[in-house]
Amino acid sequence: MGRRYYCDYCDRSFQDNMHNRKKHLNGVQHHRAKKAWFENFRDAAAILADELSKQPCRKFLHSGQCVFGPNCRFSHMTERDMEHLKQLAAGHDSRGPKAASGKSGAVSEPSMDEWLVKREKRRAAQGSGSALNDEDEEDDEKPLPLDLPLHFLSIPDLPPSLLPPPPGGWTTALQSQWG
Repeated sequence: MGRRYYCDYCDRSFQDNMHNRKKHLNGVQHHRAKKAWFENFRDAAAILADELSKQPCRKFLHSGQCVFGPNCRFSHMTERDMEHLKQLAAGHDSRGPKAASGKSGAVSEPSMDEWLVKREKRRAAQGSGSALNDEDEEDDEKPLPLDLPLHFLSIPDLPPSLLPPPPGGWTTALQSQWG
């Protein structure tokens, strides 16, 4: 059947040759899907700046629908959405898209460096067969089935090539004979 090319952005596969791949990668549908994918990772401050520079869409405000959809050059955000976005933009800290909470009872996610240090301690403890410290056990009360930071699991619509393996592992059997 030949080689197939799979595009993660478009969730589509086709015969892999230079002509087909070039045609697909330069196509409007691929560019829209790629733009939509990267829009998921914009922070609230960038989205707020874009929305404030746009005029409100009259068709969307009047009927609740717009024929242009996400490609409309006008803003489809309501006043409530704008207020929520302003609060998110004001609450961001330098770690990333998680909002910083100043409340004393709130549990914040550790930074990537802290997570890596804890991970190395767990692996070293597992390798030597000794138990973890009481302090580390308190931090890891809810062990994840995967050894991933929580914010990696919160990304919506990951392409299949970036999805973590299932909790029980892959069900394919390894071939013991070669060739």
